[in-house]
Amino acid sequence: MGSAARQPLFSFGVIADVQYADIPDGRSFLGVPRYYRNSILVLQRAVETWNQHGNLKFVINMGDIVDGFCPKDQSLAATKKLVHEFEKFSGPVYHMIGNHCLYNLPREELLPLLKIPGRDGNAYYDFSPTPEYRIVVLDGYDISAVGWPKDHPNTIAALKILEEKNPNSDKNSPAGLVDVERRFVKFNGAVGEKQLQWLDSVLQDASKLNQRVIVCGHVPMNPGVASKAALLWNFDEVMSIIHKYDSVNVCLSGHDHKGGYFVDSHGVHHRSLEAALECPPGTYSFGYIDVYENKLSLVGTDRMQSTDFEN
Repeated sequence: MGSAARQPLFSFGVIADVQYADIPDGRSFLGVPRYYRNSILVLQRAVETWNQHGNLKFVINMGDIVDGFCPKDQSLAATKKLVHEFEKFSGPVYHMIGNHCLYNLPREELLPLLKIPGRDGNAYYDFSPTPEYRIVVLDGYDISAVGWPKDHPNTIAALKILEEKNPNSDKNSPAGLVDVERRFVKFNGAVGEKQLQWLDSVLQDASKLNQRVIVCGHVPMNPGVASKAALLWNFDEVMSIIHKYDSVNVCLSGHDHKGGYFVDSHGVHHRSLEAALECPPGTYSFGYIDVYENKLSLVGTDRMQSTDFEN
């Protein structure tokens, strides 16, 4: 193989769940340590490393840059501070919204801050970094009990789903729910009908153009890659659209902090990325992905596992 054959078509940086807050360290619901102040140092190291790489076409942040425990009077300043750190990267940065982002700020404030090119408050979009590739960013909180005004149809639809599927008074608790039914909790959400149609049309278009597609969303889309309590409510509907097309190789997500990797029955690689928030001081979790004609390769730093996605 000549060196030209080994050169990636392009490479891009990845990080997930920074969840910064200027508060003392804490623990997750399951008792896993969380380092709220340290996470910004993880991001700073990531940006330095990406800039040193010198050949990353863009960076994609998998959502949740500020934690839900951030004091509400600091939400706006904290979000701006984190966006500013990302902007030190010498190229485009693409954000997506996660549940923690929405605990802090309503969509109308959040989307412009994150420069998300959504419409009508929606945060799904796609872009083509090279002629051979398309990146699709989903809005997993389209139907959600957080982020929309209380009387919004999307909030009402989400509360109805939670009422039907989750008997607990605390809708963030999956207690008593079994297997994939555990996903029906308030910190997850769904992709709405209009977005599903949009996804279908984008994938159709990519197929016509012979493009490969990488689908990104904050919330994992397959039970094999994440905890059953951290899945998109309608992952099955989303995946049934994705599986219609041969063009999608990889689905990337955050949200489930421990990370995971799984290849589904249609050969789609699912990778949930390890959270920056759970890095003890002096450790890191970020990486970059080299994209080739026929495979992708995630080069992870420290707590982010390196992964080869062979087609």
